[in-house]
Amino acid sequence: MAEEHALTSTEYIKHHLTNWTYGKMPDGTWKVAENGTEAQQMGFNAIHLDSMLWSVTLGIIFCLMFWLAARRANTSVPGKFQSAIEMVIEFVDTSVRETFHGKSRLIAPLALTIFVWILLMNTMDLIPVDFIPQLAAMVGSNVFGMDPHHVYFKVVPTTDPNITLGMSLSVFALIIFYSLREKGIGGFVGELALNPFNPKNPVLKIIFIPINLILELVTFLARPISLALRLFGNMYAGELIFILIALLPFWIQWALSVPWAIFHILVITLQAFIFMMLTIVYLSMASEKH
Repeated sequence: MAEEHALTSTEYIKHHLTNWTYGKMPDGTWKVAENGTEAQQMGFNAIHLDSMLWSVTLGIIFCLMFWLAARRANTSVPGKFQSAIEMVIEFVDTSVRETFHGKSRLIAPLALTIFVWILLMNTMDLIPVDFIPQLAAMVGSNVFGMDPHHVYFKVVPTTDPNITLGMSLSVFALIIFYSLREKGIGGFVGELALNPFNPKNPVLKIIFIPINLILELVTFLARPISLALRLFGNMYAGELIFILIALLPFWIQWALSVPWAIFHILVITLQAFIFMMLTIVYLSMASEKH
């Protein structure tokens, strides 16, 4: 575990929490960061290659799983794989029907994609923290001649705020789209300007417009931020606990990691469910006319 890396506890934790980053250095050169300091110097232009790799790979796995289930679907004697996929679809479909009050062909597929994709990304947290990073270090050292201590490779995309914010901003764009489509520009702006205070007196109504706008815009803009940070915070904390357990003696690791992994399965599933449900709720609110 940590001893095999010949790193101090602090260095070990920092190493596991650093992404495989590619970006532009202050001198104008583009390169893969060799440490956390270089990754910070790359600023906004930096790309977390490991997060992109795993999120895209798991997205492809999700598509292949459901494509295979559809191809092999048997109405007479469904297999275990088909039954499991059907259970997930039925669960998501029921959640959408009970929560979304408008009409849209996009919501159910979107909710299914969000739930399964996030669930797959979260499940990567159950892989032993050193297993894949050590493989990456071996490949980097033996194939590319890199210092293994400069090979960074995180495997849980949802512990990267760039990934969670990217997903939440996509949902935010859909919220705006549905709001404008169902209510029009006037109705959308009116909803923000005339709530929560909407007195009948026209003079008071005008006075309350800027107050309403401030209150509603803060609430409106907080949705994607809270959606992203909730998922990121819970998964980052879980990953950090696994890393801290890996610093302990081997016999203590098993005594702590197995119970925590079992409990973490609940967190993994719950966070995917919460992200999905809040997406459905927000889009339902955007589709409602007041």
